[in-house]
Amino acid sequence: MPSQRWVRIIPVALVMYTIAYVDRTNISLALPAMSRQLQMDPEQAGSAAGIFFWGYLLLQVPGGYLARHWSAKRLIGLLLVLWGGCAVGSGLVQTERQFQIARLLLGVAEGGVFPATLVLLTNWFAKAERAQANAYWMLCQPLAIILSAPISGWILGRWDWRVLLIAEGALPFVWLVVWTLGIEDHPEQARWLNPSERESIIRILDREAAESGGDFKPRILSILFQPLVWLLIGVYFLLNCGGYGFLFWLPSAIARAGKLSSLSIGLLYSVPYIAAGLIMVLHSRHSDRTGERHRHVALPLAVAGASLSAAVIASGHLPVLGFALICLACAGPYAAIAPFWAVPAERLPRHVAGPAMGFINAIGALGGYFGPLVVGTLVKRFGDFRYAFGALSAGLLTAAGLALIAGRHPKNIGQLAE
Repeated sequence: MPSQRWVRIIPVALVMYTIAYVDRTNISLALPAMSRQLQMDPEQAGSAAGIFFWGYLLLQVPGGYLARHWSAKRLIGLLLVLWGGCAVGSGLVQTERQFQIARLLLGVAEGGVFPATLVLLTNWFAKAERAQANAYWMLCQPLAIILSAPISGWILGRWDWRVLLIAEGALPFVWLVVWTLGIEDHPEQARWLNPSERESIIRILDREAAESGGDFKPRILSILFQPLVWLLIGVYFLLNCGGYGFLFWLPSAIARAGKLSSLSIGLLYSVPYIAAGLIMVLHSRHSDRTGERHRHVALPLAVAGASLSAAVIASGHLPVLGFALICLACAGPYAAIAPFWAVPAERLPRHVAGPAMGFINAIGALGGYFGPLVVGTLVKRFGDFRYAFGALSAGLLTAAGLALIAGRHPKNIGQLAE
């Protein structure tokens, strides 16, 4: 019988962040129609889509701190309301400037959710389970595309992009009720948890906190300026450049490749993310089984970079092979992300892990702005996606190298900060 923690915490967090990811990314399908109606060229559209991440960085460190020292449950509940309002507002805009403001505010509202959820999972799952717990929760990212892309394509075909953004933007208000009733911050607060399981997980987490310096209280700033933290920021920045540059522009690239309906584009768009979800779970299980993290980050990023380069070469002559390589390239950043977030949780003292993860996510997430912008700029200049996807490929290969370098740094970073 599965542990009660896995069947209670993970599904509620998974659906919550799936909704967040849908509200963040559904403009990828809406972008062609929005660009025409709001009179945006590819560079302007890429900037407007990615400006979300400038707002997103504001609550990363405060979000991690409040989740650790106040309540992850209450913080995320508040943010559900705020991002729902901003997501609905995105469907009401009339100009490019209004769209940029709406996306920026949506980023602010969603900004604290990611570090708060990471803190919540570290309160519930031990080191040996963490990459797998992260992977199951982060399935929200490919799952959001798999589930929403066909539905979004159908809505676009039947109505328009405004109906799409407003309808999907209202989902956080529905899930707020489930979140409030289903989640607790710590195992000791959960009356639904089996007493023996509660005592066991509390004992394990307390022991791990002591082993990682639970009584050691380094200054947060001394941790944030460690080389390992900045290497992780570099990896995550380039991972997001590749992942979001690809995600926001793939529907437009598919649309250019042939005359397809909105529903057909949505269905094709979802295929790479099905592969990503499967690979993500299998890869994270192997990382937990071996206890190794850095090579499990580097390998999928390297494969993604190489596959994207090969897809650019093959797409003109062998479109089926090109699409298969795109599916493999799409899976790389998702496979890397679960073991990636196990690294700061395991190598930083528990006292600063939440703010540090927020800091890494804040700066690294800006790749989600620059990736779509670079793609839009290169498409505007050269007229197709080959050079743009080639640039994303180079970034993913560089991220793989940085992940390997990060793995060579001392294991106990807490002692470096004394």
